[in-house]
Amino acid sequence: MANNGIPARVQGTVKEWTLRGAFALPERVKRMLAGPPVVRDGQTLDLDTQLLLRLQRVSHERPAELLPIPQGRVALAAQSAMVGGRQPIGTSLDTTAAGVPVRVLTPRALVGRTDPLPTLVFLHGGGFIYGGRHETHDGLARFLAEAAGVQVISVDYRLAPEHPFPAAHDDCLAAFRAVVGDPERWQVDPARIAVGGDSAGGNLAAYLALTAAAEGLPLAYQLLIYPMAQASAEAPSRRMFDDGFFLTRQFLDLAESSYLPTEADCRDPRVDLVNADIPAGVCPGHLVTAGYDPLRDEGEAYARRLIEAGVALTMERQPGLIHGFVNWVGVDCAAREVVGELAARLRAGLGLASG
Repeated sequence: MANNGIPARVQGTVKEWTLRGAFALPERVKRMLAGPPVVRDGQTLDLDTQLLLRLQRVSHERPAELLPIPQGRVALAAQSAMVGGRQPIGTSLDTTAAGVPVRVLTPRALVGRTDPLPTLVFLHGGGFIYGGRHETHDGLARFLAEAAGVQVISVDYRLAPEHPFPAAHDDCLAAFRAVVGDPERWQVDPARIAVGGDSAGGNLAAYLALTAAAEGLPLAYQLLIYPMAQASAEAPSRRMFDDGFFLTRQFLDLAESSYLPTEADCRDPRVDLVNADIPAGVCPGHLVTAGYDPLRDEGEAYARRLIEAGVALTMERQPGLIHGFVNWVGVDCAAREVVGELAARLRAGLGLASG
């Protein structure tokens, strides 16, 4: 029950309807509600994004990072459900890989198939402290499975502060090794397996790609979405967008102090991707950043490192979007279109015909 006596579920439904109704308004009306265009660093903030940020401000909801972590987890899960919607999926199975909880999502087009399936091992974002039990990214994982036509194995790694570094990295590597080590059990095609993730999950996915190359593990593609690539970085984007665009300085400070409590943790090459060694044979991939994201510059710096090392990586910036946009698959907006494009890149990266 919410504090005002209205059940939280009812409040969530009302907010979801309000959001969808606002996004369906004529552009002229949306501009009136959102306010004058926001231009920063030569980029114009996407109108729907600006409107969503305005609605969040007028609702007076406290952001997750200003709440105690247990309550913040609940709040972020509710926000994610609102923008993620109810995405269809063929089948969903919760199980474990090397003792790590995972959720196996099979798109409708692949249900009943008995041959090895193209597969994405997905690592969710959330600053290493949010997103457990698939509460924030299940909608995105389902969308990617259906849009790309791939099986998705979503890893529910341990979270900080209860489990600081390297717990999340260890869990993701253990689950990945289990999947590629027993492809028959997981119905995985070793020639068509990818890793992907956003934010903290982008860091974890990048780490798996580097490790796969170093250890000779099968991996065909990596999809990195605004990854955290250098803890405690002081890149210009961290200062330029540290407040007012969803991901804040307070969130980053909480995430990094919770998961990376020591300076040595921050400098560890599993975390500091910008300064990590790039082994030979790193798989191809795609890295996308958001223009209004504190993590933008470090993600692009890591992309340049990979490209300079000879990795067949493509890189793009979505200049008008903010951190977290890939979760917006439940609303009709530019962000959802971009996620559809990312699914198409994943599909092509695994050698699948366009759907």
